[in-house]
Amino acid sequence: MEILIAFSIMALSLGILLRIFSGGVTTAMVAEDYNVAVQIAESMMAKIGEEVPLQPTKVDGVAFDKYAWAVTIEPFEFNPDNTDQATLKARLFKITVSVAWGEQQGRERRIDLKTLKLGVKPL
Repeated sequence: MEILIAFSIMALSLGILLRIFSGGVTTAMVAEDYNVAVQIAESMMAKIGEEVPLQPTKVDGVAFDKYAWAVTIEPFEFNPDNTDQATLKARLFKITVSVAWGEQQGRERRIDLKTLKLGVKPL
């Protein structure tokens, strides 16, 4: 009888340990996905002004057959009271980079990076 109880306790303990382990593996996989998504977004952000012209636009694509990305560049209106807009030679652009993935599990995950970049004002 004691052996049967001992085996029951051991089986319960192993079940709990396996559940904890699988939860840790799942968390590590999600963290890796977020890491890759941030790297994609930072890479796209770095290309703006270098490979992608700094002008109002929207582009999108897919990276690694899993991560859908979108870049939106739009003018940012900065109008302090004491500034003459006609004399400014630069223009601010609001840049948003979004990366989404995980639609196949029924739960989309997404990150958005936003920044402002200074560009030359067209004449």
